[in-house]
Amino acid sequence: MPNNPWNKFYPTEIQPHLDYPDYRISDYLKLTAEQFPNHKAIHFFGKELTFQELITRSYQVANGLKDLGVKKGDRVAIMLPNTPQFVYCYFGILFAGGIVVQTNPLYVERELEHHFSDSGAKIVFCLDLVYPRVKAVKEKVGLEHIFTTSIPDGLPPLKKMLYPLVQKIKKGPTVDIDYSKEPIQTLHQFMENAKSTPVEDPNNPEDVAVLQYTGGTTGTPKGVMLTHKNLVANVTQCQAWAYKTERGEETVLAVVPLFHVYGMTICMLFAAAHAAKLVLIPKFDIDVMMKTIKTQRPTFFPGAPTLYQGIINHPKVTETDLSSIKFCISGSAPLPLTTQAKFEELTGGKLVEGYGLSESSPVICGNPVWGKSVNGSIGIPWPDTECKVVNPEGEEVKSGELGEIIGKGPQIMKGYWNKPEETAVTLKDGWLYTGDMGYMDENGYFYVVDRKKDLIIAGGYNIYPRDVEEVLYEHPVVKEVIVLGVPDEYRGETVKAYIVKKEGFTISEEALDQYCRSKLAAYKVPRIYEFRDELPKSMVGKILRRKLKEEEEEKLA
Repeated sequence: MPNNPWNKFYPTEIQPHLDYPDYRISDYLKLTAEQFPNHKAIHFFGKELTFQELITRSYQVANGLKDLGVKKGDRVAIMLPNTPQFVYCYFGILFAGGIVVQTNPLYVERELEHHFSDSGAKIVFCLDLVYPRVKAVKEKVGLEHIFTTSIPDGLPPLKKMLYPLVQKIKKGPTVDIDYSKEPIQTLHQFMENAKSTPVEDPNNPEDVAVLQYTGGTTGTPKGVMLTHKNLVANVTQCQAWAYKTERGEETVLAVVPLFHVYGMTICMLFAAAHAAKLVLIPKFDIDVMMKTIKTQRPTFFPGAPTLYQGIINHPKVTETDLSSIKFCISGSAPLPLTTQAKFEELTGGKLVEGYGLSESSPVICGNPVWGKSVNGSIGIPWPDTECKVVNPEGEEVKSGELGEIIGKGPQIMKGYWNKPEETAVTLKDGWLYTGDMGYMDENGYFYVVDRKKDLIIAGGYNIYPRDVEEVLYEHPVVKEVIVLGVPDEYRGETVKAYIVKKEGFTISEEALDQYCRSKLAAYKVPRIYEFRDELPKSMVGKILRRKLKEEEEEKLA
Protein backbone atom coordinates (compact mmCIF):
# COMPACT_ATOMS: atom_id res chain seq x y z
CA MET A 1 0.00 0.00 0.00
CA PRO A 2 1.23 3.54 -0.70
CA ASN A 3 2.33 5.68 2.22
CA ASN A 4 -1.00 7.50 2.50
CA PRO A 5 -1.36 10.47 4.87
CA TRP A 6 -4.04 8.64 6.87
CA ASN A 7 -1.84 5.62 7.68
CA LYS A 8 -0.31 7.38 10.70
CA PHE A 9 -3.78 7.73 12.25
CA TYR A 10 -4.44 3.99 12.27
CA PRO A 11 -4.37 2.74 15.87
CA THR A 12 -1.45 0.36 16.41
CA GLU A 13 -3.94 -2.53 16.66
CA ILE A 14 -5.08 -1.98 13.04
CA GLN A 15 -2.81 -2.71 10.10
CA PRO A 16 -3.28 -0.79 6.82
CA HIS A 17 -3.12 -4.16 5.05
CA LEU A 18 -5.11 -7.22 6.19
CA ASP A 19 -5.12 -10.92 5.39
CA TYR A 20 -8.49 -11.93 3.95
CA PRO A 21 -9.80 -15.49 4.33
CA ASP A 22 -10.58 -17.30 1.10
CA TYR A 23 -14.20 -17.71 2.21
CA ARG A 24 -17.66 -17.71 0.83
CA ILE A 25 -20.19 -15.88 3.01
CA SER A 26 -21.77 -19.17 4.12
CA ASP A 27 -18.38 -20.28 5.51
CA TYR A 28 -18.77 -17.71 8.30
CA LEU A 29 -21.91 -19.41 9.57
CA LYS A 30 -20.46 -22.88 9.07
CA LEU A 31 -17.28 -22.08 11.03
CA THR A 32 -19.11 -20.28 13.84
CA ALA A 33 -21.67 -23.10 14.19
CA GLU A 34 -18.77 -25.58 14.55
CA GLN A 35 -16.92 -23.46 17.13
CA PHE A 36 -19.90 -21.98 19.05
CA PRO A 37 -22.81 -24.39 18.41
CA ASN A 38 -24.70 -23.51 21.61
CA HIS A 39 -24.06 -19.77 21.58
CA LYS A 40 -27.11 -17.62 20.97
CA ALA A 41 -27.16 -16.51 17.33
CA ILE A 42 -30.50 -14.65 17.16
CA HIS A 43 -32.87 -13.00 19.62
CA PHE A 44 -36.33 -11.96 18.43
CA PHE A 45 -38.76 -10.68 21.09
CA GLY A 46 -37.87 -13.50 23.49
CA LYS A 47 -37.36 -16.27 20.92
CA GLU A 48 -33.74 -17.35 20.57
CA LEU A 49 -31.87 -19.57 18.15
CA THR A 50 -28.41 -21.02 18.70
CA PHE A 51 -25.87 -21.10 15.90
CA GLN A 52 -26.50 -24.84 15.53
CA GLU A 53 -30.24 -24.24 15.18
CA LEU A 54 -29.62 -21.41 12.73
CA ILE A 55 -27.41 -23.46 10.43
CA THR A 56 -29.81 -26.43 10.59
CA ARG A 57 -32.66 -24.19 9.40
CA SER A 58 -30.41 -22.74 6.72
CA TYR A 59 -29.66 -26.27 5.49
CA GLN A 60 -33.40 -27.01 5.38
CA VAL A 61 -33.97 -23.96 3.15
CA ALA A 62 -31.00 -24.97 0.97
CA ASN A 63 -32.20 -28.56 0.56
CA GLY A 64 -35.73 -27.37 -0.19
CA LEU A 65 -34.41 -25.03 -2.90
CA LYS A 66 -32.25 -27.76 -4.40
CA ASP A 67 -35.33 -30.02 -4.53
CA LEU A 68 -37.00 -27.27 -6.59
CA GLY A 69 -34.10 -27.37 -9.02
CA VAL A 70 -32.21 -24.28 -7.83
CA LYS A 71 -28.64 -24.41 -9.08
CA LYS A 72 -25.55 -22.25 -8.85
CA GLY A 73 -26.18 -18.68 -10.01
CA ASP A 74 -29.99 -18.81 -9.81
CA ARG A 75 -31.53 -15.72 -8.24
CA VAL A 76 -33.85 -16.08 -5.24
CA ALA A 77 -35.54 -13.06 -3.66
CA ILE A 78 -36.10 -12.27 0.02
CA MET A 79 -38.82 -9.73 0.82
CA LEU A 80 -38.80 -9.75 4.62
CA PRO A 81 -38.21 -7.37 7.53
CA ASN A 82 -35.71 -8.14 10.32
CA THR A 83 -36.87 -11.58 11.45
CA PRO A 84 -35.10 -14.92 12.10
CA GLN A 85 -36.66 -16.14 8.83
CA PHE A 86 -34.68 -13.53 6.89
CA VAL A 87 -31.39 -14.84 8.26
CA TYR A 88 -31.89 -18.54 7.55
CA CYS A 89 -33.46 -17.89 4.14
CA TYR A 90 -30.44 -15.72 3.26
CA PHE A 91 -27.88 -18.35 4.23
CA GLY A 92 -30.03 -21.14 2.79
CA ILE A 93 -30.02 -19.48 -0.63
CA LEU A 94 -26.22 -19.21 -0.53
CA PHE A 95 -25.76 -22.83 0.61
CA ALA A 96 -27.91 -23.87 -2.36
CA GLY A 97 -25.58 -21.92 -4.66
CA GLY A 98 -28.08 -19.17 -5.37
CA ILE A 99 -27.75 -15.39 -5.49
CA VAL A 100 -29.75 -13.45 -2.88
CA VAL A 101 -31.95 -10.73 -4.39
CA GLN A 102 -32.53 -8.17 -1.64
CA THR A 103 -36.12 -6.87 -1.87
CA ASN A 104 -37.60 -4.03 0.16
CA PRO A 105 -40.96 -5.11 1.71
CA LEU A 106 -42.27 -1.58 1.07
CA TYR A 107 -41.91 -1.87 -2.70
CA VAL A 108 -45.14 -1.23 -4.61
CA GLU A 109 -46.21 -3.25 -7.66
CA ARG A 110 -44.43 -1.04 -10.21
CA GLU A 111 -41.15 -1.37 -8.31
CA LEU A 112 -41.59 -5.11 -7.82
CA GLU A 113 -42.26 -5.64 -11.51
CA HIS A 114 -38.93 -4.01 -12.41
CA HIS A 115 -37.11 -5.73 -9.54
CA PHE A 116 -38.15 -9.30 -10.37
CA SER A 117 -37.93 -8.82 -14.13
CA ASP A 118 -34.46 -7.29 -13.94
CA SER A 119 -33.02 -9.86 -11.52
CA GLY A 120 -34.71 -12.86 -13.11
CA ALA A 121 -35.73 -14.20 -9.70
CA LYS A 122 -38.26 -17.05 -10.00
CA ILE A 123 -38.62 -17.75 -6.27
CA VAL A 124 -39.43 -15.33 -3.44
CA PHE A 125 -39.64 -15.66 0.33
CA CYS A 126 -41.98 -12.89 1.45
CA LEU A 127 -43.97 -11.60 4.40
CA ASP A 128 -47.63 -12.64 4.28
CA LEU A 129 -48.63 -8.96 4.57
CA VAL A 130 -47.00 -8.14 1.23
CA TYR A 131 -48.35 -11.18 -0.62
CA PRO A 132 -51.14 -9.24 -2.42
CA ARG A 133 -48.49 -7.05 -4.10
CA VAL A 134 -46.36 -10.04 -5.06
CA LYS A 135 -49.41 -11.88 -6.37
CA ALA A 136 -50.32 -8.88 -8.55
CA VAL A 137 -47.03 -9.12 -10.48
CA LYS A 138 -46.56 -12.92 -10.37
CA GLU A 139 -47.68 -13.64 -13.93
CA LYS A 140 -46.04 -10.57 -15.46
CA VAL A 141 -42.58 -11.42 -14.11
CA GLY A 142 -42.78 -15.22 -14.26
CA LEU A 143 -42.50 -15.99 -10.55
CA GLU A 144 -42.72 -19.76 -10.12
CA HIS A 145 -42.71 -20.20 -6.34
CA ILE A 146 -43.90 -17.90 -3.55
CA PHE A 147 -43.29 -18.85 0.10
CA THR A 148 -44.88 -16.72 2.79
CA THR A 149 -44.07 -16.30 6.44
CA SER A 150 -45.34 -14.00 9.17
CA ILE A 151 -43.97 -12.01 12.08
CA PRO A 152 -45.55 -14.46 14.59
CA ASP A 153 -43.65 -17.35 12.97
CA GLY A 154 -40.49 -15.99 14.57
CA LEU A 155 -42.00 -15.40 18.03
CA PRO A 156 -42.01 -17.60 21.15
CA PRO A 157 -45.23 -19.71 21.57
CA LEU A 158 -47.12 -17.41 23.97
CA LYS A 159 -46.38 -14.23 22.01
CA LYS A 160 -47.27 -16.03 18.78
CA MET A 161 -50.66 -16.95 20.25
CA LEU A 162 -51.31 -13.41 21.52
CA TYR A 163 -50.07 -11.64 18.38
CA PRO A 164 -53.47 -11.44 16.56
CA LEU A 165 -55.11 -9.97 19.67
CA VAL A 166 -52.34 -7.39 20.11
CA GLN A 167 -52.62 -6.39 16.44
CA LYS A 168 -56.38 -6.01 16.81
CA ILE A 169 -55.98 -3.77 19.87
CA LYS A 170 -53.27 -1.69 18.18
CA LYS A 171 -55.25 -1.68 14.91
CA GLY A 172 -52.15 -3.00 13.18
CA PRO A 173 -52.08 -4.63 9.72
CA THR A 174 -53.51 -8.12 9.42
CA VAL A 175 -53.79 -10.58 6.57
CA ASP A 176 -56.11 -13.48 5.86
CA ILE A 177 -54.81 -15.83 3.17
CA ASP A 178 -56.77 -18.92 2.15
CA TYR A 179 -53.84 -21.17 1.32
CA SER A 180 -56.13 -23.79 -0.21
CA LYS A 181 -57.06 -21.30 -2.93
CA GLU A 182 -53.72 -19.58 -3.49
CA PRO A 183 -50.77 -20.91 -5.53
CA ILE A 184 -48.38 -20.48 -2.61
CA GLN A 185 -46.96 -22.36 0.34
CA THR A 186 -45.87 -21.26 3.80
CA LEU A 187 -42.16 -21.17 4.58
CA HIS A 188 -42.94 -23.47 7.52
CA GLN A 189 -44.41 -26.14 5.23
CA PHE A 190 -41.57 -25.75 2.75
CA MET A 191 -38.98 -26.34 5.48
CA GLU A 192 -40.89 -29.21 7.10
CA ASN A 193 -40.73 -31.11 3.81
CA ALA A 194 -37.00 -30.48 3.38
CA LYS A 195 -34.02 -32.42 4.70
CA SER A 196 -31.72 -30.79 7.28
CA THR A 197 -28.58 -32.58 6.12
CA PRO A 198 -25.52 -30.33 5.60
CA VAL A 199 -25.09 -28.77 2.17
CA GLU A 200 -21.80 -27.76 0.58
CA ASP A 201 -21.96 -24.28 -0.95
CA PRO A 202 -20.91 -24.66 -4.62
CA ASN A 203 -19.91 -21.00 -4.99
CA ASN A 204 -16.40 -19.65 -5.37
CA PRO A 205 -15.29 -16.46 -3.57
CA GLU A 206 -15.35 -14.56 -6.89
CA ASP A 207 -18.99 -15.51 -7.58
CA VAL A 208 -21.84 -13.05 -7.03
CA ALA A 209 -23.50 -13.59 -3.64
CA VAL A 210 -26.02 -10.74 -3.57
CA LEU A 211 -27.88 -8.43 -5.93
CA GLN A 212 -28.26 -5.31 -3.80
CA TYR A 213 -30.57 -2.88 -5.57
CA THR A 214 -29.77 0.81 -5.24
CA GLY A 215 -32.49 3.10 -3.89
CA GLY A 216 -33.38 4.48 -7.29
CA THR A 217 -32.77 8.11 -6.36
CA THR A 218 -31.20 8.61 -9.79
CA GLY A 219 -33.08 6.78 -12.49
CA THR A 220 -34.12 3.13 -12.47
CA PRO A 221 -32.79 1.02 -9.58
CA LYS A 222 -29.75 -1.05 -10.52
CA GLY A 223 -28.68 -4.43 -9.16
CA VAL A 224 -25.27 -4.05 -7.53
CA MET A 225 -23.34 -7.31 -7.93
CA LEU A 226 -21.57 -8.01 -4.63
CA THR A 227 -19.37 -11.09 -4.66
CA HIS A 228 -18.59 -13.36 -1.73
CA LYS A 229 -15.08 -11.90 -1.84
CA ASN A 230 -16.41 -8.31 -1.67
CA LEU A 231 -18.54 -9.03 1.39
CA VAL A 232 -15.89 -11.12 3.17
CA ALA A 233 -13.45 -8.23 2.65
CA ASN A 234 -15.81 -5.69 4.22
CA VAL A 235 -16.63 -7.97 7.16
CA THR A 236 -12.90 -8.55 7.75
CA GLN A 237 -12.28 -4.80 7.63
CA CYS A 238 -15.12 -4.24 10.11
CA GLN A 239 -13.69 -6.84 12.50
CA ALA A 240 -10.31 -5.10 12.33
CA TRP A 241 -11.93 -1.69 12.99
CA ALA A 242 -13.76 -3.19 16.01
CA TYR A 243 -10.54 -4.55 17.52
CA LYS A 244 -11.66 -4.07 21.13
CA THR A 245 -14.52 -6.54 20.70
CA GLU A 246 -14.26 -10.24 21.54
CA ARG A 247 -15.43 -13.01 19.23
CA GLY A 248 -18.26 -14.90 20.92
CA GLU A 249 -18.85 -12.13 23.49
CA GLU A 250 -20.74 -9.38 21.65
CA THR A 251 -24.41 -8.51 21.06
CA VAL A 252 -25.36 -6.63 17.88
CA LEU A 253 -28.59 -4.62 17.79
CA ALA A 254 -30.08 -4.70 14.29
CA VAL A 255 -32.68 -1.99 13.81
CA VAL A 256 -31.41 -1.03 10.36
CA PRO A 257 -33.03 -3.42 7.84
CA LEU A 258 -31.08 -6.50 6.82
CA PHE A 259 -32.32 -6.05 3.24
CA HIS A 260 -30.29 -2.82 3.18
CA VAL A 261 -26.58 -3.33 2.48
CA TYR A 262 -25.61 -1.65 5.76
CA GLY A 263 -27.76 -3.92 7.94
CA MET A 264 -26.77 -6.99 5.92
CA THR A 265 -23.00 -6.54 6.25
CA ILE A 266 -22.39 -4.57 9.42
CA CYS A 267 -25.12 -6.27 11.49
CA MET A 268 -25.92 -9.75 10.13
CA LEU A 269 -22.68 -10.84 8.46
CA PHE A 270 -20.48 -9.26 11.14
CA ALA A 271 -22.51 -11.11 13.81
CA ALA A 272 -22.18 -14.45 11.96
CA ALA A 273 -18.42 -13.99 11.54
CA HIS A 274 -17.86 -12.67 15.06
CA ALA A 275 -20.07 -15.27 16.79
CA ALA A 276 -22.18 -12.43 18.17
CA LYS A 277 -25.83 -12.54 19.19
CA LEU A 278 -27.96 -10.69 16.64
CA VAL A 279 -30.91 -8.90 18.26
CA LEU A 280 -33.55 -8.20 15.62
CA ILE A 281 -36.14 -5.42 15.60
CA PRO A 282 -38.40 -5.52 12.51
CA LYS A 283 -39.22 -1.82 12.34
CA PHE A 284 -38.13 1.42 13.93
CA ASP A 285 -40.15 1.82 17.12
CA ILE A 286 -38.33 3.96 19.65
CA ASP A 287 -40.14 2.47 22.68
CA VAL A 288 -39.36 -1.09 21.58
CA MET A 289 -35.77 -0.08 20.90
CA MET A 290 -35.33 1.42 24.38
CA LYS A 291 -36.81 -1.68 26.08
CA THR A 292 -34.60 -3.94 23.97
CA ILE A 293 -31.45 -2.02 24.88
CA LYS A 294 -32.43 -2.32 28.54
CA THR A 295 -33.03 -6.09 28.44
CA GLN A 296 -30.59 -7.34 25.79
CA ARG A 297 -27.64 -5.08 26.64
CA PRO A 298 -26.23 -4.66 23.10
CA THR A 299 -22.56 -3.79 22.79
CA PHE A 300 -22.56 -2.80 19.11
CA PHE A 301 -25.36 -0.71 17.62
CA PRO A 302 -24.92 0.28 13.95
CA GLY A 303 -27.48 2.81 12.83
CA ALA A 304 -28.43 6.03 11.14
CA PRO A 305 -28.50 9.48 12.81
CA THR A 306 -32.31 9.37 13.22
CA LEU A 307 -32.02 6.29 15.48
CA TYR A 308 -29.57 8.02 17.81
CA GLN A 309 -31.66 11.21 17.75
CA GLY A 310 -34.70 9.13 18.70
CA ILE A 311 -32.88 7.81 21.77
CA ILE A 312 -31.55 11.23 22.80
CA ASN A 313 -35.04 12.76 22.59
CA HIS A 314 -36.87 9.88 24.28
CA PRO A 315 -38.69 11.03 27.44
CA LYS A 316 -37.31 8.07 29.45
CA VAL A 317 -33.74 8.28 28.21
CA THR A 318 -32.35 9.19 31.64
CA GLU A 319 -34.20 6.22 33.21
CA THR A 320 -32.73 3.69 30.76
CA ASP A 321 -29.33 2.11 31.29
CA LEU A 322 -27.48 2.54 27.99
CA SER A 323 -24.03 1.73 29.36
CA SER A 324 -23.72 -1.65 27.59
CA ILE A 325 -23.15 0.11 24.25
CA LYS A 326 -19.43 0.07 23.49
CA PHE A 327 -19.58 1.66 20.09
CA CYS A 328 -21.80 2.62 17.17
CA ILE A 329 -21.00 3.29 13.55
CA SER A 330 -23.38 5.81 12.04
CA GLY A 331 -24.07 5.69 8.32
CA SER A 332 -26.66 6.41 5.60
CA ALA A 333 -26.78 10.15 6.32
CA PRO A 334 -24.56 12.91 7.81
CA LEU A 335 -24.17 12.64 11.59
CA PRO A 336 -24.95 15.99 13.29
CA LEU A 337 -22.24 16.97 15.76
CA THR A 338 -24.76 17.66 18.53
CA THR A 339 -26.21 14.14 18.15
CA GLN A 340 -22.77 12.56 18.39
CA ALA A 341 -21.78 14.49 21.52
CA LYS A 342 -25.05 13.91 23.39
CA PHE A 343 -25.21 10.19 22.55
CA GLU A 344 -21.66 9.59 23.76
CA GLU A 345 -22.42 11.51 26.95
CA LEU A 346 -25.53 9.36 27.62
CA THR A 347 -23.97 5.96 26.87
CA GLY A 348 -20.31 6.36 27.73
CA GLY A 349 -19.67 4.54 24.43
CA LYS A 350 -18.30 5.78 21.14
CA LEU A 351 -20.37 7.01 18.19
CA VAL A 352 -18.39 7.57 15.01
CA GLU A 353 -19.40 8.49 11.50
CA GLY A 354 -18.61 6.16 8.61
CA TYR A 355 -19.28 6.27 4.92
CA GLY A 356 -20.16 3.85 2.18
CA LEU A 357 -22.47 2.85 -0.64
CA SER A 358 -24.29 -0.23 -1.87
CA GLU A 359 -21.54 -0.44 -4.50
CA SER A 360 -18.85 -0.84 -1.81
CA SER A 361 -20.42 -3.57 0.36
CA PRO A 362 -20.91 -0.84 1.94
CA VAL A 363 -18.09 0.75 3.99
CA ILE A 364 -15.20 2.70 2.44
CA CYS A 365 -14.26 5.12 5.23
CA GLY A 366 -14.77 5.47 8.95
CA ASN A 367 -13.49 7.39 11.92
CA PRO A 368 -11.32 5.19 14.15
CA VAL A 369 -13.55 4.12 17.05
CA TRP A 370 -10.76 4.22 19.63
CA GLY A 371 -8.44 6.60 17.86
CA LYS A 372 -8.48 10.08 16.33
CA SER A 373 -12.14 10.78 15.49
CA VAL A 374 -12.79 14.08 13.72
CA ASN A 375 -16.19 15.72 14.12
CA GLY A 376 -17.90 16.31 10.79
CA SER A 377 -15.55 13.95 8.95
CA ILE A 378 -16.44 10.55 7.46
CA GLY A 379 -13.01 9.44 8.67
CA ILE A 380 -10.18 7.69 6.89
CA PRO A 381 -10.21 4.85 4.35
CA TRP A 382 -10.53 1.37 5.81
CA PRO A 383 -7.61 -1.07 5.42
CA ASP A 384 -6.58 -1.84 1.83
CA THR A 385 -8.85 0.98 0.63
CA GLU A 386 -7.69 3.93 -1.44
CA CYS A 387 -9.65 7.17 -1.65
CA LYS A 388 -9.01 10.44 -3.42
CA VAL A 389 -10.83 13.56 -4.56
CA VAL A 390 -10.93 14.36 -8.28
CA ASN A 391 -12.07 17.17 -10.55
CA PRO A 392 -14.57 16.67 -13.45
CA GLU A 393 -11.67 15.51 -15.68
CA GLY A 394 -10.77 12.77 -13.19
CA GLU A 395 -7.57 14.45 -12.00
CA GLU A 396 -6.71 14.35 -8.30
CA VAL A 397 -7.02 17.72 -6.55
CA LYS A 398 -4.98 19.06 -3.64
CA SER A 399 -5.99 18.57 -0.01
CA GLY A 400 -8.71 21.01 0.99
CA GLU A 401 -10.00 21.37 -2.57
CA LEU A 402 -13.52 20.29 -3.45
CA GLY A 403 -14.22 17.50 -5.91
CA GLU A 404 -15.82 14.07 -6.30
CA ILE A 405 -14.76 11.35 -3.84
CA ILE A 406 -13.69 8.10 -5.50
CA GLY A 407 -12.63 4.84 -3.87
CA LYS A 408 -10.86 1.59 -4.63
CA GLY A 409 -10.53 -1.61 -2.61
CA PRO A 410 -11.43 -5.31 -2.26
CA GLN A 411 -14.99 -4.41 -1.19
CA ILE A 412 -15.87 -2.58 -4.43
CA MET A 413 -18.64 -4.25 -6.47
CA LYS A 414 -18.16 -6.39 -9.55
CA GLY A 415 -20.53 -4.08 -11.46
CA TYR A 416 -24.24 -3.52 -12.14
CA TRP A 417 -26.34 -6.53 -13.11
CA ASN A 418 -26.82 -6.62 -16.90
CA LYS A 419 -25.80 -2.94 -17.21
CA PRO A 420 -22.29 -2.77 -18.71
CA GLU A 421 -22.70 0.83 -19.90
CA GLU A 422 -23.72 2.12 -16.47
CA THR A 423 -20.97 0.03 -14.87
CA ALA A 424 -18.42 1.72 -17.13
CA VAL A 425 -19.61 5.17 -16.00
CA THR A 426 -19.32 4.34 -12.28
CA LEU A 427 -16.28 2.02 -12.32
CA LYS A 428 -13.16 3.32 -14.05
CA ASP A 429 -9.85 1.45 -13.73
CA GLY A 430 -11.13 -0.12 -10.51
CA TRP A 431 -12.10 3.25 -9.01
CA LEU A 432 -15.68 3.71 -7.82
CA TYR A 433 -17.01 7.18 -8.64
CA THR A 434 -19.34 7.85 -5.71
CA GLY A 435 -21.19 10.93 -6.92
CA ASP A 436 -20.46 12.56 -3.55
CA MET A 437 -18.75 15.93 -3.40
CA GLY A 438 -16.17 16.43 -0.68
CA TYR A 439 -12.54 17.05 0.18
CA MET A 440 -9.61 15.53 2.06
CA ASP A 441 -7.72 17.48 4.72
CA GLU A 442 -3.94 17.46 5.12
CA ASN A 443 -4.17 14.47 7.52
CA GLY A 444 -6.07 12.27 5.08
CA TYR A 445 -9.47 12.62 6.75
CA PHE A 446 -12.32 12.89 4.25
CA TYR A 447 -15.40 15.11 4.37
CA VAL A 448 -18.61 14.74 2.38
CA VAL A 449 -20.09 18.09 1.52
CA ASP A 450 -23.09 16.76 -0.41
CA ARG A 451 -24.30 14.69 -3.31
CA LYS A 452 -23.43 16.24 -6.66
CA LYS A 453 -27.11 16.20 -7.56
CA ASP A 454 -28.16 17.90 -4.28
CA LEU A 455 -26.03 21.00 -4.85
CA ILE A 456 -28.18 24.15 -4.73
CA ILE A 457 -27.20 26.92 -7.16
CA ALA A 458 -28.88 30.14 -6.02
CA GLY A 459 -28.05 33.41 -7.71
CA GLY A 460 -24.81 31.90 -9.02
CA TYR A 461 -23.67 30.74 -5.59
CA ASN A 462 -23.03 27.03 -4.81
CA ILE A 463 -24.80 26.01 -1.60
CA TYR A 464 -24.38 22.60 0.00
CA PRO A 465 -27.44 21.55 2.05
CA ARG A 466 -25.31 19.94 4.74
CA ASP A 467 -23.75 23.31 5.66
CA VAL A 468 -27.19 24.72 6.39
CA GLU A 469 -28.50 21.56 8.09
CA GLU A 470 -25.55 21.47 10.52
CA VAL A 471 -26.35 25.02 11.66
CA LEU A 472 -30.06 24.27 12.11
CA TYR A 473 -29.34 21.06 14.03
CA GLU A 474 -27.44 23.15 16.59
CA HIS A 475 -30.62 25.07 17.42
CA PRO A 476 -32.17 23.68 20.66
CA VAL A 477 -35.70 23.59 19.18
CA VAL A 478 -34.84 21.63 16.02
CA LYS A 479 -35.31 17.86 16.21
CA GLU A 480 -34.92 17.02 12.50
CA VAL A 481 -34.20 19.07 9.42
CA ILE A 482 -33.55 18.70 5.73
CA VAL A 483 -32.64 21.41 3.26
CA LEU A 484 -33.10 21.44 -0.50
CA GLY A 485 -33.24 23.81 -3.44
CA VAL A 486 -36.62 24.78 -4.85
CA PRO A 487 -37.25 26.74 -8.09
CA ASP A 488 -37.09 30.51 -7.81
CA GLU A 489 -37.78 32.96 -10.64
CA TYR A 490 -35.13 35.44 -9.56
CA ARG A 491 -32.33 33.23 -8.09
CA GLY A 492 -32.90 30.11 -10.23
CA GLU A 493 -33.13 28.11 -7.00
CA THR A 494 -33.64 29.14 -3.44
CA VAL A 495 -33.02 27.42 -0.12
CA LYS A 496 -35.92 25.75 1.68
CA ALA A 497 -35.71 24.10 5.11
CA TYR A 498 -38.16 21.44 6.31
CA ILE A 499 -38.15 21.29 10.10
CA VAL A 500 -39.53 18.98 12.80
CA LYS A 501 -39.56 20.73 16.20
CA LYS A 502 -38.86 18.99 19.49
CA GLU A 503 -41.98 18.15 21.47
CA GLY A 504 -43.32 21.03 23.51
CA PHE A 505 -41.20 23.68 21.77
CA THR A 506 -42.27 26.48 19.47
CA ILE A 507 -40.34 28.92 17.31
CA SER A 508 -41.26 31.36 14.57
CA GLU A 509 -39.84 31.58 11.06
CA GLU A 510 -38.53 35.05 11.91
CA ALA A 511 -36.59 33.76 14.91
CA LEU A 512 -35.05 30.93 12.86
CA ASP A 513 -34.15 33.35 10.10
CA GLN A 514 -32.42 35.62 12.60
CA TYR A 515 -30.54 32.64 14.05
CA CYS A 516 -29.38 31.43 10.60
CA ARG A 517 -28.23 34.92 9.63
CA SER A 518 -25.98 34.98 12.68
CA LYS A 519 -24.33 31.70 11.63
CA LEU A 520 -24.38 31.61 7.81
CA ALA A 521 -23.43 33.76 4.85
CA ALA A 522 -26.54 35.60 3.61
CA TYR A 523 -26.81 33.59 0.37
CA LYS A 524 -27.00 30.31 2.34
CA VAL A 525 -29.83 31.39 4.66
CA PRO A 526 -33.13 29.58 3.93
CA ARG A 527 -35.73 31.79 2.29
CA ILE A 528 -38.54 29.36 3.08
CA TYR A 529 -39.24 27.37 6.26
CA GLU A 530 -41.81 24.62 6.46
CA PHE A 531 -42.67 23.04 9.81
CA ARG A 532 -43.79 19.40 9.77
CA ASP A 533 -44.79 16.74 12.29
CA GLU A 534 -42.45 14.27 10.59
CA LEU A 535 -40.18 13.90 7.58
CA PRO A 536 -40.35 11.04 5.06
CA LYS A 537 -37.82 8.32 5.85
CA SER A 538 -36.55 5.08 4.39
CA MET A 539 -36.61 1.91 6.49
CA VAL A 540 -32.97 2.50 7.31
CA GLY A 541 -33.96 5.82 8.92
CA LYS A 542 -32.54 8.04 6.19
CA ILE A 543 -34.56 11.19 5.51
CA LEU A 544 -35.78 10.97 1.91
CA ARG A 545 -34.80 14.20 0.24
CA ARG A 546 -36.13 12.91 -3.10
CA LYS A 547 -39.66 12.52 -1.69
CA LEU A 548 -39.69 16.19 -0.77
CA LYS A 549 -38.33 17.08 -4.20
CA GLU A 550 -41.16 15.09 -5.78
CA GLU A 551 -43.67 17.04 -3.66
CA GLU A 552 -42.20 20.34 -4.87
CA GLU A 553 -42.35 19.15 -8.49
CA GLU A 554 -46.01 18.18 -8.06
CA LYS A 555 -46.80 21.66 -6.70
CA LEU A 556 -45.23 23.21 -9.77
CA ALA A 557 -47.11 20.85 -12.09
